[in-house]
Amino acid sequence: MYEKILVAVDHSEISGRALVAASELASLSHGEVWVVHLREREAMGKTGLLTSTESSDEAANAVTAAVADLTQAGIKAHAVVRDTVFGYAAREIVSDAVGVGADVIVMGSRGRGDLAGLVLGSTAHKVIHLADRPVLVVR
Repeated sequence: MYEKILVAVDHSEISGRALVAASELASLSHGEVWVVHLREREAMGKTGLLTSTESSDEAANAVTAAVADLTQAGIKAHAVVRDTVFGYAAREIVSDAVGVGADVIVMGSRGRGDLAGLVLGSTAHKVIHLADRPVLVVR
């Protein structure tokens, strides 16, 4: 079964459902969960400065709350919050899964179709194609 579960979250409503799915998988297998949130940052012009609309505190608070909920449910959980360049989140999620030895990646999808996902670059769509392990996409 899945003893190590990586769940990628953002601030969307669907992330809550992904956390529930990860929690249920962990409960079934007595596994542990890594809650990963990547702050996507964009390079600004010639200066190369990276900016984000999300503060470090906002990102950390959301992940800390998720880890607290999992811990209260008796699940061993870890928080990972870090920055990445806009457009690289999928690669980072897959890399993190490999790094922790996750048996499965759990994440939400905002429900865009395949064409919209292709055009808009859906992170879930990219993770599915890059991952070398199962990916559970929650809608």
